[in-house]
Amino acid sequence: MKVSEIGLFIFLGLMTAVAPLATDMYLPALPELAEFFGISPSLAQLTLTMTMAGMALGQLLGGPLSDRFGRKIPILVGMTVFTLTSYGASEASTPSVLLFFRFVQGFFGSFGLVIARAIARDIKTGTELLTLYSALMMINGLAPVLAPVAGGQILRWTDWRGVFYVLTGIGLLLALSCIPCRETLPKGHRLPRLTAALRSYPHLFHDSYFMGHCLLEGFLFISFFGYLAGSSFLFQHIYGLSAQTYSLILGVVGVGLLLTGLLPAALAKKVLDDAMLRHSIILSFIASLFLLAGFYFLWPLHLLIPILVITVIPLSITETVSMSMALSRQGKNAGAASALLGFFTVAPGSLTMPLTGIAGEDTALPLGLLMTGGYALCLLSYWKWVHGK
Repeated sequence: MKVSEIGLFIFLGLMTAVAPLATDMYLPALPELAEFFGISPSLAQLTLTMTMAGMALGQLLGGPLSDRFGRKIPILVGMTVFTLTSYGASEASTPSVLLFFRFVQGFFGSFGLVIARAIARDIKTGTELLTLYSALMMINGLAPVLAPVAGGQILRWTDWRGVFYVLTGIGLLLALSCIPCRETLPKGHRLPRLTAALRSYPHLFHDSYFMGHCLLEGFLFISFFGYLAGSSFLFQHIYGLSAQTYSLILGVVGVGLLLTGLLPAALAKKVLDDAMLRHSIILSFIASLFLLAGFYFLWPLHLLIPILVITVIPLSITETVSMSMALSRQGKNAGAASALLGFFTVAPGSLTMPLTGIAGEDTALPLGLLMTGGYALCLLSYWKWVHGK
């Protein structure tokens, strides 16, 4: 790999880490935030929902913008606004102001996420594309490992606002990293008008195979975002763990996501993509049934945590393989296709996240039901629209 390719690879890894950085670093602060503003757990989780909603909608604009104007300028604008809104969130004095900045933060932060996937599609195809996506997932896996641990440590020295100060610094570094990177979509390959880019969406909606992957990933991330939103109250309120200990549990799950993210690249020439996708979904679904039982009977942590890890970590395989399979059939629509996939990975989960706290902070049953239901529908989507197509 050339030096220039290594630099671009690091750049793409940083951009795909925007979403977990904006969410996972903030998770240990949710209970403190709820107490600070005097709001319910569901309303505190709504601050996550607004970020996810912004990310979902922002990708729908960021992808077509990159198909029309190239990758570099839109991603630079996105990271710049992400930086400014991170600082705005740190200075929020009311829940409504915080919700506003979190939404805008997610909206423009999503430009990095969606355009990074489009750039990967610009420079790689076939098994090389799968290998690159797998490598990006490996880097992306570091964010869930480091972000909650960092968030927990930040809370040892400051309050929830300190988390957003750190996100402001990270956003600034990401914006500056956009400047030296080369453009990967030549002018001759760009769509002539923004309206032409937006017209890609009806075509994609009529592609049943592509939409099957969108639905699959949507249901997959309903489960994952439910885990993100509900786990803080599960471990800190029901099991009485500190924010620092909880952040370490998130770190363990993150290590699992990191390690499983290595598998698609390692197995790319040995195992069919369809087989990897199928078995990863089945494993998560079966494990989620045991997890639901553990929530109901309040199993001890030495049993519950391994089951949680086994339930969540196949996501690295499922997302990587599904994303590669879906985008491999797209050409000039790569930006719009990446945006629509990104929308489905974020929007359903962001809308259902508050449901994890609907029964209060003393039970995890809504979380268990949400995760199990998400994996069941993910498996159904695979069998109906993806398998054998």
